[in-house]
Amino acid sequence: MEFYEVVNRRTSVRRYKSERPSREQIERILEAAHQAPSACNRQPWRFIVVESGEMLAKVRKAYDREWLTTAPVVIVAVGNHAECWHRAADGKDHCDVDLAIAAEHLALAAANEGLGSCWICNFDRQQLSEILSLTADEEPIVMLPIGYADEPLKPHTRKAANEIISFV
Repeated sequence: MEFYEVVNRRTSVRRYKSERPSREQIERILEAAHQAPSACNRQPWRFIVVESGEMLAKVRKAYDREWLTTAPVVIVAVGNHAECWHRAADGKDHCDVDLAIAAEHLALAAANEGLGSCWICNFDRQQLSEILSLTADEEPIVMLPIGYADEPLKPHTRKAANEIISFV
């Protein structure tokens, strides 16, 4: 698929078919995240692919929405605050920025594979950390369900370009 087609195809999917993406598709999607840039190339991340029924049920409890039960795979993007770059001037932690870039690489790669995804950030962080046995330095940043859409893809609604872009 051509790049701009992929960008336009990526949209939030909240209902999935039961058919599971292939292991090869998931590996290609993960490779896209593996290639994502990060501040000072620290790569302060892990990607946990949740695909077993028992673990999926546990992970879904951290974001208790009926639609999530239809997702056959959930990738949890985990940031490590001890490994990320901190800006010298003010100590700003760039873990969230780095993980956001990598997570969008995941979402775009999923779209390129003909799969849907949906960014989830409004989950119980503590509960998910416990379920995944994360360390004190690690934080789940994004949950990304992946699968074949079982709903029509909705066109993007965006602000007018002149509202968000300026040339100076």
